[in-house]
Amino acid sequence: MKLTKNEIIRYSVFVAIFLILLVYPGQIVNLFKMLYSVSLPLIIGAALAYCINILSSAMERWFWPKSNKKWAIRLRRPIALLLAIIIIVAVIAWVLRLVLPQFISAISSFFVSLPNVIDDINKWLNNSNQASAIASQLETTKFDWTSIQSKLMKFVSSGLSGVFSSSISIFGSLSKGLFNFILAFTFAIYLVSGKERIADRLNRVLDAFVPHKVMTKARYVLRITDNAFSSFISGQTIEAFILGTLCALGMWIFKFPSALPVGALVGITALVPMIGAWIGGGVGFVLIAVTSPLQGVLFVVYIIILQQIESNLIYPRVVGGSIGLPGILVLAAITIGGGVAGIIGMLLSVPIAATIYQLIKNATLNREKNEEPSIPSEDIK
Repeated sequence: MKLTKNEIIRYSVFVAIFLILLVYPGQIVNLFKMLYSVSLPLIIGAALAYCINILSSAMERWFWPKSNKKWAIRLRRPIALLLAIIIIVAVIAWVLRLVLPQFISAISSFFVSLPNVIDDINKWLNNSNQASAIASQLETTKFDWTSIQSKLMKFVSSGLSGVFSSSISIFGSLSKGLFNFILAFTFAIYLVSGKERIADRLNRVLDAFVPHKVMTKARYVLRITDNAFSSFISGQTIEAFILGTLCALGMWIFKFPSALPVGALVGITALVPMIGAWIGGGVGFVLIAVTSPLQGVLFVVYIIILQQIESNLIYPRVVGGSIGLPGILVLAAITIGGGVAGIIGMLLSVPIAATIYQLIKNATLNREKNEEPSIPSEDIK
């Protein structure tokens, strides 16, 4: 079989790429790591744009949806985008406004009550035999004060230099994080505001260089993936609202303090599947335990029960129902995704599993329609 010139070039490129990957695996991995680090703000911006676009697209249908006037068409997208950003920022600010003052007050109360706790410990030591035993032990022990002083000075000097270098490192990390956030947010706004124009240009390039059959299949997979991810985000938001409401309502019924702030925080953190509620519950325990340790322990018991109900009943039904994925597969996807990639794996595993599930389901239905098995005559009664 004689190969054409294009086939020879294609196979040569494949062999060259394979040899490069085989000879320089470490350098290739480092190259991908560097590219990922450089493009991370753009990746975050694209993810942020996708989330904002869900709310913004829903709001665009509220503003003059049937109007063809130029001013309506020009103002529809900016107004919807601005309102979507305002709603997201307002919700986050509202939760922080509820939680932060309570948390700061709890920590302040802890440090205010700390001297009384130390006095109680001293009284207990004085009223028992512990103080005399410690004093006699100190008298029989000989200390090398010169060695202790030199070690202490060395520790202090190294600690001061460590604090100085850590401060510089923290400042640099904060500056870099702020810059990356501004870049990601700007990129997200650009993507959402010009999504039709960007999609049109990208489709023109792909249609010009990629075979039509490949693009048809790719667009089909992208439609299924987009539907799975958008439904997952909507379902996750509804589930977080339900969990936060149940947490606040239960705390109010059982007369736990800070019911509204803790419920709002649990609802926000529940946007992270399964473990998010535990993060909010940990902060809630601190807020409650400072004023009443017993109520703090009871709150932990309550949040454990609520989390079990949420993980096994609410989450699979709400999120699984929104994306068309059976509850058992939701739990399996979160377990596998969390084990492979942690929190990011938990966030992405459910919509990815829903996409695969829908693709397999559609392929199975198409195969059953095209290949209907014939029934043998002896099986017909």
